[in-house]
Amino acid sequence: MVKPVAHPLHPSIASRIDSEYEAFHNDKLLYFMQVHEIPWSPAVRSGPTVPGGSQPLVVGTVKDYSTRESRAPWLRVFTPEGEPPAGGWPVFIFFHGGGWTLGNINSENAFSTNMCKYAKCVVVSVDYRLAPENPYPAAVEDAVEALQWVHAKGQQLLAINPDRIAVGGSSSGGNLAAVIALKSSTLEPPIPLVFQLLVVPVTDNTATPESMTHQSWKENEFTTWLPAAKMIWFQDQYVPNVEDRTRWDNSPHFAPPELFSNAPPAWIGVTELDVLRDEGIAFGKKLTDAGKAVETKVYKGSPHPIMAMDGKISSGQQLVADAAAALAKAFGGA
Repeated sequence: MVKPVAHPLHPSIASRIDSEYEAFHNDKLLYFMQVHEIPWSPAVRSGPTVPGGSQPLVVGTVKDYSTRESRAPWLRVFTPEGEPPAGGWPVFIFFHGGGWTLGNINSENAFSTNMCKYAKCVVVSVDYRLAPENPYPAAVEDAVEALQWVHAKGQQLLAINPDRIAVGGSSSGGNLAAVIALKSSTLEPPIPLVFQLLVVPVTDNTATPESMTHQSWKENEFTTWLPAAKMIWFQDQYVPNVEDRTRWDNSPHFAPPELFSNAPPAWIGVTELDVLRDEGIAFGKKLTDAGKAVETKVYKGSPHPIMAMDGKISSGQQLVADAAAALAKAFGGA
């Protein structure tokens, strides 16, 4: 029996997409029904969020933590091999992708181990609560709690330097990292950050193809893996109250200028064939306008999920390597 083709590449994308990704798509994704096209069930979280990922690297130790009795382990800590430097390891707090709806503590372990090994830092991966069961602001609250726990407890428990904290994330996790990078200066006490690393981040949950706020939403409306319809479905799960979408801790694009002035420098990786491309670039420009050092890199011919496809896609491997190099530089490495 021949499977029905679910997702042939749209003509607006087929002429522009990287040939390696096109081959992978036609081999693995052509018959793949996406989450917004099937009845919702939490069971969809049981498999990998994105196919084609690499295997995690070997690091010194991997340990899960629970910060209170009522909560299962929700922080996974990757520690490099060897002894910590004087003052403790730098630490990178990471938020996985999945549209605030998919993913778990096992998501994107390969990326975490790459950052741990090549940026020589402790990585704390956060298993934040997911929508639709826990809509906004649950994930933001968890992100704040993770940052405060690392800052308060990390020196004793993780051998980290609380003055050398960076945050980062992929897609919806990039949204949470951007929010935390802005919010950190408003906490009591404030928690200075040294860097933010944002991979294909969501920064404006008001965007649609019709809004024309960011041209990439219309240009890439029918892109592969994260078409506009799927991203809007994620918005609806995470932010069912449309009025909340203009809140800056939901859409960091709308944060007041003073918060951008207090934010850390950034590395932002976006993909050319992503609806989210231009909002990531616009967020970087806001940081630059506030006097922050920002490196923004656009991965040509690539759609949204390449970071998590680094086991199969060369541009994904390059993105991971670039991110590790940027993080190592931010922590004072080569």
